[in-house]
Order: sequence, then structure tokens, then C-alpha cells
Amino acid sequence: MEPRALDFLRRLLDAPGPSGYEQAPAAVWRAEAETFADEVTRDVIGNAFARVGTPGGPRVLIEGHIDEIGFLVTHIDETGYLWFDQIGGWDDPVAVGQRVRIAAAGGDVRGVVGRKAAHLIRREEPKRPLSTRDLWIDIGASDRDDARRRVAVGDPAVIDAPFLQLTDDLCVARSMDNRVGAFVALEAARLLAAERPAAEVWALAATQEEVSFAGAYTATFRVAPTVAIAIDVTHATDYPGADKKSDGEVALGGGPVLSRGASINPVVFAGLRDAAGRLGIDCPVQGAARASGTDADAMIRTAAGTATGLVSIPNRYMHSPNEVVSLRDLEQAARLIAAFVSTVTADTDFRP
Repeated sequence: MEPRALDFLRRLLDAPGPSGYEQAPAAVWRAEAETFADEVTRDVIGNAFARVGTPGGPRVLIEGHIDEIGFLVTHIDETGYLWFDQIGGWDDPVAVGQRVRIAAAGGDVRGVVGRKAAHLIRREEPKRPLSTRDLWIDIGASDRDDARRRVAVGDPAVIDAPFLQLTDDLCVARSMDNRVGAFVALEAARLLAAERPAAEVWALAATQEEVSFAGAYTATFRVAPTVAIAIDVTHATDYPGADKKSDGEVALGGGPVLSRGASINPVVFAGLRDAAGRLGIDCPVQGAARASGTDADAMIRTAAGTATGLVSIPNRYMHSPNEVVSLRDLEQAARLIAAFVSTVTADTDFRP
């Protein structure tokens, strides 16, 4: 990956932005879009948009959600400890002992997630499943007033786990799901900006996917696209104990994954598959018998219906502080989507 793109990816992944609080990564995304897009804007939901291509042509929406899972401060007790709830789907034990970064009004506040030490837990206690209600955040406050001077109820927090490169190709971050989708959407738009396709192309960094799909739903109404491509992560199956019967043969560096199922328009799927063939990209296919669990499920239901496709990035250890993806997969996904969009004209018929 070229240095410019890698630097953008690093800044995007490190910016804290759980669902409903995506302002920091959205600002990074918009600033990058300003370097090449014809129009960059945002809406009241926090969605960020970048337009390229031919105004008045068939509208294409390329979308990745920019939020991540995190925590929300719900109570500050008299001793200065912070109690919290989840933003999105956490596996409760993952939070134990983690360092956190709280986005407070006066700037970031660091803390640690606390729990009674294992030596002190009574024998019968481990039999009860661990819950977020058993955990707290310690910011080193002396009492409630001290804590309130630094944080407030409603402040969001994320795991304090910065971007890391394991190899030249494999990278680690807490927010791969799905900051990389927003990254690919904008990189595809950058490729298309140079080609000036017949379509009017809107890249979208959507908000709130982890809690409601609200960002993609409202943005699709606004853009009113003929066709929309959602970009998300999917479970890699190249680690011990992976369920290949359910998720197929999906490996990091093995190429972006195409989805087939109820939320996927068959003409869009065929177009993406053909584009992959022209580029020599090997794209595994995953079946989604019902909903895809992504923003594609919202976009297909918008207005009179949208022809929707789904391109997924293989991801190890999803919804953990250390999600792992391949830079090669990200580059190929951007090229694949750009190649498909370049074939869309006013005469393209997406009716099955």
C-alpha cells in the first residue's frame, strides 16, 4: 500500500468514534476526501459524503460504516469510579483489564477497566457469567467531584489499542470493523475520480451501524442511488476452530469476499464477480440465507428499493481490541468496486 493511503488508514483507525460519537474519524475521512472529491458534505446523523463522477448520471452509492464498538459512562459513584454500558456487541470478558480512552469535553481521559482480582473471587463466583455490570472504569479519581471535573455521564470510551503492523501486509487495530469499509469506499471514489465514469458516484462513511443502521438508511434516502455497494468486514476462517461450514474458506490476503443472498441484488453480484474476473482477483463467495447483518439490509429497503451489493474484508478476531486484516485485501476491494462502478451507465438494468 502506498505511503499516502497507509497514513490515511492509520489516522482513520486510531481516531476514537463509537456509534453516535463518530465525529473524530469522520473529520479525518472528510479531510482526505477534500483532496480530490468534487463535493464533500455531512448530515445531521453524522454521515460524511464525497461526490465524484458525472453529475446527472445514474447514482451509485459506495458505503462503509465508520463507527466502532465502545463504551458509554452511565454513572459516577461517590468514590470516583465510572460505571458504563456497551455501545455495540462486546464479549464481556474481553473488556477486563483493558486500558480505555474516554472522549471527554476537556480532552481525552485515560483509564483502566477494573474487576476484583482473581485471587479474591469466591469459589462460587466464577460459575456466574461475567457481565458489564461487574466492571468499572478507574481514572485515578479521589472521589466523585474529582471524577466529574474530568468526565461526565454520556461520555463515550474506546479501548486504547493503537494501530499496529504485524507484517508488511497484516495490520491490527480495534476499529477495523468497520473503519476499513469507510476507507475502501473513499479509496474506490479516488480511483473513480481519475476515470470520470458515466455514473454520479457518492462515497459514504455511515454512522451508527453497530446499534441501528440509521446512518446508511437515512443516507440512502438522501442520495437516492440506482445501485449501492456496502463494504463491511466478515469473519476470516483461517484460524484454529473457525467454522468453515458456516462462513466458507475465507483467508486474510485471499481477496475481498462477495456475498450472495436475500439482501443482494443478483445483477449487482454478477457485475462484481465479472469485474473481479477482469482484474484477476480471486473473490470467495459467502452465502447469506437471510439478512446479511450489514448496512446492505437497510439500503435495499430504502424508498422504492435499491439494487444492493456487499463486498466484505476478511477479519480475524472481530469485536476485539485486536482485529486483523490484510492491506492487500483493502487495495483489491477498492479496485474491484471501482471497476464495477465504471461499467454502470444510464442503460444498466438492475432488475432481476
